[in-house]
Amino acid sequence: MDTIQVRRRQNEKKFGNWDELPNRGRRYWYDVPGRRGWSARYVKEVDSNENTIYFYQEIYDNRRQLVEVHRKYPVDHGHEKVSEVQEK
Repeated sequence: MDTIQVRRRQNEKKFGNWDELPNRGRRYWYDVPGRRGWSARYVKEVDSNENTIYFYQEIYDNRRQLVEVHRKYPVDHGHEKVSEVQEK
């Protein structure tokens, strides 16, 4: 098994969910329940060689509305309100 296949299997096992992207990469994610009905989704986007392109956390309120994004990789931007993210 080559390195790409090993990474792909590791990501599939860790995240459990994924979408195929147009560039032959993937978007992996898993959800974590939070306090007061809120939740977090951890998202990892990789290229076709399974190299990490982006890693970020999405915060959803109790109505499942996206309220914050915390972009962590390649640069940590801290928590940004959705309106701030959309403006950039």
